[in-house]
Amino acid sequence: MVVVEALALPFAGPPACRYPGRAERAGVIMPRAMLETDVSDRAAAVRDLNELVLAVARQRSRRAFGILFGHFAPRLKSYLMRLGSEAGVAEELVQEVMLLVWHRAETFDPAQANASTWVFTIARNKRIDVIRRERRPEVDLTDPALVPEPVEQADHAVETVQESERLRTAIRTLPAEQADLLRLAYYDDKPHSTISAERGIPLGTVKSRLRLAVDRLRRLMKD
Repeated sequence: MVVVEALALPFAGPPACRYPGRAERAGVIMPRAMLETDVSDRAAAVRDLNELVLAVARQRSRRAFGILFGHFAPRLKSYLMRLGSEAGVAEELVQEVMLLVWHRAETFDPAQANASTWVFTIARNKRIDVIRRERRPEVDLTDPALVPEPVEQADHAVETVQESERLRTAIRTLPAEQADLLRLAYYDDKPHSTISAERGIPLGTVKSRLRLAVDRLRRLMKD
């Protein structure tokens, strides 16, 4: 049985959630039951993992979370890649899943499911959410802040043309890399992961550049 201790220092938020490298994983002190292969020890490993999650829920134990992260991170990455995620995307999802484990640990009920089932269910649902977001762009350029609502009156139609020209002019002021990603995401309707692969840049970079581009357009259109 693993004895888990909460840190004595005041809690200031979740511990750093970062995908461990090979050396870091080698340095993680794992419960003995996780290292055995016979049936009784596997049952003990399940109990140990359950207790670690409960320690996070009840004590906000950073040590327990660190052990959970070291155990689940490589397994979650392999699982997500088997489902079709690229390595970089899988690592980002692992970090998001483990942060959810930290924040939602109090919802874990070992009577309903063991820790592994609970964590991998979170991972599966998180991947589904990502797929849905990629199919529906996060920011819609038909937002009234960017494009005026269509009107039937002739004078308003002229204003609409003028606003559209303002939008095109604003887009031309964007840095080339932002304007390019904006065209691919919102005019060509391509998922962020496809853009990442086509342009050879990390998925996180694609998302951050699009956010910057849309924020800049909003400010320009409001001036």
